[in-house]
Amino acid sequence: MGNITVKDLVEKMNLKNLTPEVDLESRCIDFYDVNRPALQLTGFFDHFDNSRVQIVGFVEQQYIDTLEKEIIISRFDKLAEFDVPCIIFSRDYTPCDGIINACLEHGVPCLKSSKFTSDLSSEIIRWLKVQLAPCISIHGVLVDVYGEGVLILGDSGVGKSEAALELIKRGHRLVTDDVVEIRKVSDETLIGQAPEVTKNFIELRGIGIINIRTLFGFEAIKDTQQIDMVIKLEEWNKEKEYDRLGMQDTYTEFLGNKVVCHEIPIRPGRNLAVIVECAAVNNRAKKMGENAADELFQRVNANIGNI
Repeated sequence: MGNITVKDLVEKMNLKNLTPEVDLESRCIDFYDVNRPALQLTGFFDHFDNSRVQIVGFVEQQYIDTLEKEIIISRFDKLAEFDVPCIIFSRDYTPCDGIINACLEHGVPCLKSSKFTSDLSSEIIRWLKVQLAPCISIHGVLVDVYGEGVLILGDSGVGKSEAALELIKRGHRLVTDDVVEIRKVSDETLIGQAPEVTKNFIELRGIGIINIRTLFGFEAIKDTQQIDMVIKLEEWNKEKEYDRLGMQDTYTEFLGNKVVCHEIPIRPGRNLAVIVECAAVNNRAKKMGENAADELFQRVNANIGNI
């Protein structure tokens, strides 16, 4: 899991800090969901999940405006006692000094956003879910080919970076070279991205490190990409039987999620970039119900039946 602080959240969501005295870097967020403390503002704190970011929305704000000042302060004092990560007021609502002082007393950041409550909540949940997702790092290259996230794996020196460079020259986008950080954001979705240290760089043996953004522009790079398929490059082995029909998909697994995987043998004269492009388009076609291998199988069966 990532180590996300309230400072990261403030910077990402462009929040206004109403309690600058509180150290935002010392406040960590450990759970991706949020809570709207409606019941807590009525004084009911049983089963209160204090690990979540607290968002005070329009309904809660309207309720606060009906309360006497002493009650408002006591409720927020009690809320802040639970050591919540932070309290965010949406729709540019400015809390009274008593609420801010209660947050300061307990060291809880009090923040403000101009966004509507539902928009703010969904953005925070989406971002935190990615940042706090289970994560592994593997050796490989991730590229966006026709919208498909293609993870290229293989032994060192087999040609992963060279294949990625040729794909970039053909108009596709690099996500990361050498190290791929893979996050499981759901039981169906894996997201890949580059470590900050190696972002935008590719290593080419004999040349060294090159900056893709500098050489090819911003349109040649991408920050994150869903991983839709895996291509494993390996040296051609004439003793090995490679799949020639593709009747059945094979899979590899990351963090418990299965991803379609193809083993591509390497030998002189094979254009890897074109092969990867075809694999990506074919994967998209299968998602849309078009399967060339099944169609060929049906044609062959039909011809046999007519003999």
